[in-house]
Amino acid sequence: MSETVAGQNIVEEETKRRRTFAIIAHPDAGKTTLTEKLLLYGGAIQLAGAVKARKNRKAATSDWMEMEKEKGISITSAALQFEYKNHVLNLLDTPGHEDFSEDTYRTLIAADTAVMVLDAGRGVEPQTIKLFKVCRDRGIPIVTFVNKMDRPTKKMFELLDEIEKVLGITAIPMVWPIGTGVDFSGVYNRVDKKIYTYDKTPGGSQKSAFQSSGIEDTNLDSMFEDWVLKQFREEVELVEEGIAPFSLDEFLESKITPVFFGSAVNNFGIQLFLDHFLKIAPPPLYFPLKNGDRLDPITTPFSGFVFKVQANMNKAHRDRIAFLRVCSGKFERGLNVNHGRLGKGVKLSSSFAFFGQDRNTVDEAYPGDIIGLVNPGTYSIGDILAIGKVPDLKPLPVFAPEIFATLSCVETGALKSFRKGIEQLAEEGILHLFTSQTVGGGLPVIGAMGQLQFEVFRRRLQDEYSAPTNINILPYQVSCWLPEEDIAKVPPGSNLVTDSLGRAALLFDSEWEKGYFQKKNPELRLLDYPTQDVSELNQEY
Repeated sequence: MSETVAGQNIVEEETKRRRTFAIIAHPDAGKTTLTEKLLLYGGAIQLAGAVKARKNRKAATSDWMEMEKEKGISITSAALQFEYKNHVLNLLDTPGHEDFSEDTYRTLIAADTAVMVLDAGRGVEPQTIKLFKVCRDRGIPIVTFVNKMDRPTKKMFELLDEIEKVLGITAIPMVWPIGTGVDFSGVYNRVDKKIYTYDKTPGGSQKSAFQSSGIEDTNLDSMFEDWVLKQFREEVELVEEGIAPFSLDEFLESKITPVFFGSAVNNFGIQLFLDHFLKIAPPPLYFPLKNGDRLDPITTPFSGFVFKVQANMNKAHRDRIAFLRVCSGKFERGLNVNHGRLGKGVKLSSSFAFFGQDRNTVDEAYPGDIIGLVNPGTYSIGDILAIGKVPDLKPLPVFAPEIFATLSCVETGALKSFRKGIEQLAEEGILHLFTSQTVGGGLPVIGAMGQLQFEVFRRRLQDEYSAPTNINILPYQVSCWLPEEDIAKVPPGSNLVTDSLGRAALLFDSEWEKGYFQKKNPELRLLDYPTQDVSELNQEY
């Protein structure tokens, strides 16, 4: 056997072991709790802290920023790898707050599967709809986990109907709950036709013990109230007779979403969900290309793309990290690759895997894996690295900011740190950084998707760069970019700004004002996104 064939066999074997997925949810649906419990069952942590007691106990493992720990929310995306039953799982934990949608959207592009968490009492919520659409447009299969079954819930059939009507995807229950609210204590597995009952653990900090039995087991009569068991058996009969069985092909084509029920905080249904997930979630066998084809990860030499840049993950290191999703081939530390955007070769000598604030050197990685590269300013979001020809991967989504503000440094002595902080934090792509001669009196202008981004930006400038900062909100709510050849045509007095890559944009108070400006200046082309290939970007996202 040749060395090339032997190498491809190893890549194929390792690729098939991988499952790379992201968790999406509306805030407070239980995404962070489910993340912790998957890590608990995967053996990555030994004790899970209850999220509701976040301030009095440990912070979620994936939340490393002080502000995340204080607020009990995820602001940044973290990549966590763990092994479970001879599989390697790469879990991309994404921000749940809608103000950080752009970071979440880009992270989803690095996933092969999405786990959609729904609150059993609230059903499909606004942020869930937005995130679902990104997955659907990208062709990412979606698994649904209905959480908080131990609290007041909607009726289960109504919830399934809501998923189908609101999201436009057929919901196929893989399990069915026994009771809801305080009566919830188990699920019926439609695959093996068994009932799984669970024992509560203090605070849900350890794995829950469970027992399995058949649906007609007489011992169940002593475990449940008569009406709970009667209603459950009637519902299961309706499910089995009226709802089609799960189809792997339809799932991979994003036509259906398999639905699981459980309680992440009490560990009910977590292991059963994880076992099913391994069987149905696709390995990273083919990654989409711009022309609609797929990149073969086995036969194609190493390639990957940067989907996230993060500064100051650890104050002891004070470095910037570029997160890269491996798309094909085998990564080896010290690899010499081509940098698509810069058009030159770079050496990947400093590579890490992260778990919270902890980092470990990565010597090799395979398709589906996420690695962190020390970034001296070489890497930007969307960069593609490869051995040989750089593949033409689908572009990452770009979003126009909706609120704007100026930045000013409070202390003259901190100006140097202030400028450094703005430059490095803007590289992360969460905020848009602009300069202007007319807007904001010459001060740096930042644009964001939500108010909380400004709060985080100011806090990080203070904590990480010792640069106390004033942020003053501007009246603009709409932005658009201009082709380079149209800049000279912009009338004097317009709110013209330039982004960090030198591209010109205009700011407006409202959509009406933008429309009026366009009517008065029909020769100007106002672009919604900072890209030359706007038609393609709009079509994909």
